[in-house]
Amino acid sequence: MNSLHFPKTMKALLLSAALMGASAAALADDIKIGFNSDMSATGSADFGISALAGARQAAEELNAAGGVLGKKVVIVERDDVGAPPKAIQNTNELVDNVKVNAMLGGVNSGNMLAWLHIVQQKKIPTISPVATATDITGRYAKSPPNYVFRVSMRDRDQIALLAAYAARASKSGKVAIIADTTGYGQQGAKDALEILALHKITPVANEKFGPKDTDMSSQLNKIKASGADTLIVYALADSNAHVMRSLEKISYFPTTLASWANLSSPFLRIAGPELAAKMIFTASITEDSSPESKALYDTLMKGNGRVPTYVMAAQAYDSVKLIAAAMEQAKSTDGAAVQAALQQLGQAKGVIKTYQQPFSADNHEALSVKDFRLVRWVDGKVVTVDDEFMRAIKPEDLKL
Repeated sequence: MNSLHFPKTMKALLLSAALMGASAAALADDIKIGFNSDMSATGSADFGISALAGARQAAEELNAAGGVLGKKVVIVERDDVGAPPKAIQNTNELVDNVKVNAMLGGVNSGNMLAWLHIVQQKKIPTISPVATATDITGRYAKSPPNYVFRVSMRDRDQIALLAAYAARASKSGKVAIIADTTGYGQQGAKDALEILALHKITPVANEKFGPKDTDMSSQLNKIKASGADTLIVYALADSNAHVMRSLEKISYFPTTLASWANLSSPFLRIAGPELAAKMIFTASITEDSSPESKALYDTLMKGNGRVPTYVMAAQAYDSVKLIAAAMEQAKSTDGAAVQAALQQLGQAKGVIKTYQQPFSADNHEALSVKDFRLVRWVDGKVVTVDDEFMRAIKPEDLKL
């Protein structure tokens, strides 16, 4: 049949199919980085929203400079809704259907651990820009090549900094621990016990509470009675806020130290600005820690309107930049080549720092305890505290 006699609707369908085919072909030529994280369901969703914004910003900058290997970088995101089965489903789709060249992990360590076997088997270079469980990079460390890397703050490294500060801050030498009964909290308490012992400190109290508890007065009264002047708290953001409210209830305010879980907005909302400011916690960067950091923060806020946790955005931003640098060094997007290039990467500029050989065959952690800082909430912003301590601290003080 002559095309001139095709009905207009048929011509429209053919044109649409041709355009879709061209679009699919263009997408197939892109460098695709999967992003699989909770962005809606749990108290950590703010971390996922922020990390996605940072990853997208890095891709936008790379594309504005000509892309990677002459190709456009695309972030393909999926919401795992805080559920391991959904996280696994997302990973299978991204790897098998979308055919991503690399992956960024989620905010929940348990969710990410549930799908690591997929990227390891399929040889997809993967970076965790948020999740902190030690086993994320350690699971395949003894069966190289290990395809899983991290640009985030490993839990034990955070505790090493908190313990070093506690050893210095406690005038009486009396340090106490309180943690929730989740795996996160109890692993943190275990690490704190072990690392404080390296400082020759035996906690005068070690209390726990349920993850849904809102009044910890009973446990904190025991800690108060022990004479502790320094308290290490290991729990998620909302629980940390309730610890602060319980401390206020019993009129007890020791030096209170905690992990970066307090970067999450529920902590600030539930505790309130005045109580929130009394807790010192860990972070890898602040929005005004350098001119480059301030510029990225301003760009993210202008482009997104809502970046609830800037630290996560910065870590995801650096993760994408490191993947891009490895691809350029390998002159390839092949998974095995990029994995090897990440382990041999020379210098790569990020916003947290300029990375010098960030990874090796034996170390898949781009950040370590020496890169962290102590911060607190002040006027709705996270700011660095006690610069004098951070300047004076020596490697031997950071016991692991």
